[in-house]
This record gives sequence, C-alpha cells and structure tokens, in this order.
Amino acid sequence: MDEDGHRRGPIQILRLAYSGERAAGYAYRGHWRSCSEAEERTRIRQIEDEEWHHRQLVGEVLASLGARPSRYREARAVVIGRAIQLLCHLAPWSVSMYGAGRLESGNVREYEVAAAHARGCGRHDVIHCLLGMAEVEWDHERYFRAKVEGRWLARLLGLWPSPPPRGRIRAGYGPGTAA
Repeated sequence: MDEDGHRRGPIQILRLAYSGERAAGYAYRGHWRSCSEAEERTRIRQIEDEEWHHRQLVGEVLASLGARPSRYREARAVVIGRAIQLLCHLAPWSVSMYGAGRLESGNVREYEVAAAHARGCGRHDVIHCLLGMAEVEWDHERYFRAKVEGRWLARLLGLWPSPPPRGRIRAGYGPGTAA
C-alpha cells in the first residue's frame, strides 16, 4: 500500500473510532446507571470516562492528519449511543455485559490496525497513543468477559473471539512504543 493509502486507512478507521467512542460514552452512561452493584457501577463509570478520553485523543490524531470527523457518523453515534443508553435500563444485566464485551473486543483490533496504518504513512508520533488505547480497550474486554463467562447468555451464544494477549499489542513496534 502506498503512503497515501496508509494515510487514508487511519483516517477512515479513526473517523469510525471517534464516533464509536461517542456512542460508547452514551451507552456506558446508561450501563453504569442501570447496575445495582456499587463496584460494577464504579468500574463501568470509569470505562465511560476512558471512552470519552479516547474520543478526545482520536480527535487530536484526526486533526493532526488534517482530517475531521464524519458528520453522518457523529449523528448516527448519538442515535445509537442514546438508544443503547436507554436499552441498558430495559435489558437483562447479562445482555448489557455481553454486548459491551463483544464491542470492546473489536475496538482492540481497530486501534491496532490504525497503528499499523500510521506506521505505514510514517506517522510514528501517534503509534504510542493508538496502541495505548488498544491496551485500555483490551482491559475493558477482559472486564466484561470475566463478568459473562459461564453465564446463560455466553453458554447460549458462545463467547466472542478473545483478542491476543495484551503484551502482544506492541510487539513489532520497537522500543519507542513501550508502555
């Protein structure tokens, strides 16, 4: 892939991620508010805060690439995020936990792919940030996986594919990307 293709790659992925973080922020707000257990409320509220922080970081990376978020995806994210925010109060506990874990699993890969594209277009300055977000999403996925393992929904649907070990996220990027 040429340099321009690598530049378009992270922009497309980061536009998705930027709007996805918005939807996730709203969804997690409903999720933690619907939980009755104090420890879960605290952890999921922290996850919400981390998603909003990721949105800020992704916005900064997009701007550094000379790109802006997609207005369409932003509007869509509000609708989806607010709908999930409401559904968290109506859905069974395990459905919210399962859905969150499955989504977080995909987010790990999304940031890894964005980092690979950034390397391809010579934007080594953003790789550490992107891989750091992949690691945080990995932590989120593990939290939700632990919550649903062995539960009825996981037995019925099966667990989503597990991302590779957290330590492999930075593999192949050299010492400048160490956490």
